[in-house]
Amino acid sequence: MSTLLVVGGSGFIGRETCRIGVRDGHDVRSVSRGGRPATDAPWVDRVSWTSADLFRPNAWRDRLDGVDAVIHAVGTTDETPSSGVTFERLNGDSAILTALEAERAGVETYVFLSAAVAPPRARHAYLSAKRRAEAAIADLAFEQVTLRPGPVYGADRPHGSRLLNAGLRLVDSVSPIADRLGESRPLPVETVARAAYRAAIDPGEPLLDVEDIRQLGR
Repeated sequence: MSTLLVVGGSGFIGRETCRIGVRDGHDVRSVSRGGRPATDAPWVDRVSWTSADLFRPNAWRDRLDGVDAVIHAVGTTDETPSSGVTFERLNGDSAILTALEAERAGVETYVFLSAAVAPPRARHAYLSAKRRAEAAIADLAFEQVTLRPGPVYGADRPHGSRLLNAGLRLVDSVSPIADRLGESRPLPVETVARAAYRAAIDPGEPLLDVEDIRQLGR
């Protein structure tokens, strides 16, 4: 079995990724600002949670010891610059910093959850920050896999209204409509998390688009 570190493991996609890793018997660790999520789900007790500022790696660098694969699931669709939450910092810089730390620690595989499209009304920096991170990570000394999902929906989706979440689910369920959306096709969080997890365990192609994620995450 593998040792996995999910960066952002207390977040929307990160939590589901941790759950799948635990289910399959792996040693799962998480580093995130939020630490242990507020849920009574039994699998939570089997994850080693660390609450830390990613931009202060001295506080969490030891969590990389013995890790086989890192899954970066940090990101935001909303900015609050006064709190340091910007697309450039969360979607771009955090991925680059953690990738450099993973390379230094000798981690074999790094999985980056990027995006195919930007959310409605988001600044161009949402996507350009992720593309910048992709380019910076590409030549580091590990197996690297980038996932580019479209909009992700699920019961615990933190951003947007319940109506929007329900709308994304409905669109995905109507194949004639969803198939025509291409890279903008919504995907369930379970599918994206399974694809990220499987890419970490058995890395293949370095770049997975929406259809690749759908196939791998089934």
